[in-house]
Order: sequence, then C-alpha cells, then structure tokens
Amino acid sequence: MGLDQQSSSEDLRGHRFGVNLPVLLVGFAALALLSACASNTSKKNERFAYVEQPVEQLYSRALDQMQRRRYEQAILLFDEVERQHPYSSWARRAMLMSAYAQYKTNAFEDAIASADRFISIHPGNKDAAYAYYLKAMCYYERIRDVGRDQDLTINARNALIDVVRRYPDSDYARDARLKLDLTNDHLAGKEMDIGRYYLRKNQQIAAINRFNNVVTNYQTTSQVEEALHRLVEAYLELGLVAEAQRSAAILGYNYPGGRWYQDSYKLFKNKGLEDQFPPKGATNPSPPTPVKPKKNVPPVVAPPDGK
Repeated sequence: MGLDQQSSSEDLRGHRFGVNLPVLLVGFAALALLSACASNTSKKNERFAYVEQPVEQLYSRALDQMQRRRYEQAILLFDEVERQHPYSSWARRAMLMSAYAQYKTNAFEDAIASADRFISIHPGNKDAAYAYYLKAMCYYERIRDVGRDQDLTINARNALIDVVRRYPDSDYARDARLKLDLTNDHLAGKEMDIGRYYLRKNQQIAAINRFNNVVTNYQTTSQVEEALHRLVEAYLELGLVAEAQRSAAILGYNYPGGRWYQDSYKLFKNKGLEDQFPPKGATNPSPPTPVKPKKNVPPVVAPPDGK
C-alpha cells in the first residue's frame, strides 16, 4: 500500500478533516443527549401549545381547574385566555383570577405584579377595588412575628389604608379596616418589644421614645395599656416623678381595673411614693382612645367575576 493510500485509510479510521475519533464520538453523544432533552421538553410542553379555543370554553376550563384547587393549571389557562382573547371582557376577568390563583399558591410577589398590571390597564374598572385588596392580602399573609423585620407589616398597613381610602364603602374596605386594626397592633407590639429591650439595658430614654410612639400613634391597639405602665416604670427610674404621675393618671383613667394599673401602683409604693400615686379616674390628661374590641377576621375572598 502506498503512502497516500495509507494516509487515506487512517483518515477513514478517525482523523479525517483533522478531527480525532474519540472527540467526534463524544460530540455525537452530546448531540444525542441534547436531542433527547429537547424531545422531553417538547413533550412536556405539548399540553401548553397554542390551540385556539372559544373564549367561554377556555375560561370555563380554567375555572374548573381553580375549583379543583389545581391552581398551577388554572394560572396557565387563565393566562391563555388573555393570550388568545386579549381584548375581551373575559381577558379582564382572567387577569384577576390568575392573580388570585397565584395568591392561593403563595406566589405572593407574582400575585402583586398581576394585581398591579390589572390596576395599570383597568384603573377605572369596578373590579380594581379587588385588585387593591388582593395586593394588600399578599402583604398581610406574610406578616412576621414581632421579633423580626416588619417591612411586610408596614407594606400591608399602607396597602390596607389604600383600600379604605379609595373604596371606603366597599366590602373590601370593611374587611381592610378589621385587618388594619390587627396590623397596627402588630406594629405596636414591635415597638413594645424594642422598648422592653431598652428597659432591660437601662436605656430609659430610648425606651420612653418607643412607648410614647405606641401611646401617640397606635392608640386603638391593645398595646397601649402596657405602654403607659412601662412609661411609669421608665420615668420613675429616671426620677421624673411628675411624668410618671401623668402616665399613671392616663392609665388609671382608661384602664382602672387592669393589672398594669396595679403594677404601676406597686412601682410607686416600692419607691415610697404611694401617696403621690394618682387615684383611679381622677383626671383625664389627654387620654388615648379606648381600645377597639377585636372581631373575627373573615378570610380573603375570590375575585367578584370568578364565576
């Protein structure tokens, strides 16, 4: 065999076009793997392929999935209503229902984005009230305990206030007011938690600022009674008896039978100042508004056009 023929045979055995045979085989294997993955992805997405359907039928399918609590499927189908029939009234309904389904799957940020999109596209629509309400619920459901950061609680409060301000006579506003009371109570609880921490560290001035914030800005919450007592405690530690008397007077006027009033009296007594302790209900030095009774809070409801 000549040299040229031998070289041609070697080319055929794996060196043709300067490509090493093992490398070539690896390349074929990778190509086959990619083809298989593409095939699997294609099969997985077949059910979501674009198939034009009458809007009523498509929306009905989405609603059926929602009622079966198959929220992921419902979201896909509601989004498909928008994609296939973007200018129909069904698309508007589907947008809200998709947001609600996202809320039900705890995809709160997605639900907020969907609600914001509805508001931007349909700002004057009667169902915009629900979009604002659902957005508030997405924050409210994630309120954390008072020992943690309260950004979500603040966002919930602002969103609930927005519902009440924009739609004061709606059912959503009535529910928002109930939840707003609980949200404020939570924020006041956070202030109390910080104030008590400062008291333990003998940082009375910082503690007083926190407790005064509760008395001034969260007057309808259940935290006010203890806040007044803690003010008595902090002022007495600083030797500010007149200020302690004022806080005790407010406490006695609003909560004369409460345990915190009794505890405040003991603080005065321990310092030999019981004769300076104000009697129950004797004066009314700008008392806070009485605490509102808490009621059972109803659960979040589905969008109004859900059926």
